[in-house]
Amino acid sequence: MESMTVIFSALFLAWLTLVNGSPASVQVGKLPKAKNVSWSSYNFKTILSWGPKPVNYTYTVDFSRVGKDKNTNPNCIKTTETECDLTNELEIKGVYTAEVLSESLPGMTSDHVEPPFTRSKTFCPYNDTLIGRPKFTLTMSEDKTIVLIIHDPITALYKNGKSLNIRDIFKKNLKYQITHNKAGSTGKKIRIVDESRADFRLEEGQSYCFSVAAYIPSRKGDKMLGEWSLPKCSPQEHKTIFEEYEPAVIGGGALIILAFVIAVIVLIVVCCKRAQRQKMIAKETIV
Repeated sequence: MESMTVIFSALFLAWLTLVNGSPASVQVGKLPKAKNVSWSSYNFKTILSWGPKPVNYTYTVDFSRVGKDKNTNPNCIKTTETECDLTNELEIKGVYTAEVLSESLPGMTSDHVEPPFTRSKTFCPYNDTLIGRPKFTLTMSEDKTIVLIIHDPITALYKNGKSLNIRDIFKKNLKYQITHNKAGSTGKKIRIVDESRADFRLEEGQSYCFSVAAYIPSRKGDKMLGEWSLPKCSPQEHKTIFEEYEPAVIGGGALIILAFVIAVIVLIVVCCKRAQRQKMIAKETIV
């Protein structure tokens, strides 16, 4: 009798398995696709991001160079995060796409034969990364030339243990756009230089304000210019009167001042003499 009970129990479990699947599995239905899959890259620090935050499922990121096989980042397999750092996975001039796959958790099943995924737009680090604002210094040479020295921004990339700056990557394709204007004025002049130094011979004694941005002419549209630096102004030089005016002007001014002083002295003398004469006349009248 007991053996018959065991047989019927086994048959019942087998029937449940056929109808509902493995007892250890959970049906989760349709998995949602990732949304807003996008690239963000700043000085070659490149992040792929998406949404929403997963609940009861995970994401895996596949990426590939156009026309090449797919690759994965070990940190972006079956993850519950919504971003993946691909900085060190991409070749600088390669053109890439990425796919974010939605996958069920272990022990769960879904209606999908293949995981649903969302594909990104194409991305090329060399052409698309945003170049950050450069820093620069201003100095005044002995001949009153303003010397502007630009410090090439450091990137997130390394070679032989050394961090690379944007000139290491763009080489001769890197230029800088410089704007300058008189302090307090809104009218700006633009100058493009090939190197990280620029000399300016401007009006002496006047303060000028400068801003700098990396300029990559091989790029398209608004990606040619990087972020603009914070403005920096040269000090206003306080000139002596001898530096400010020509000798003839100074001489003429001195003569005018001297003539005025002489006129005042003569007037004082005349007034004093007139006062003394009136006193003498007054005394003679009394006598």
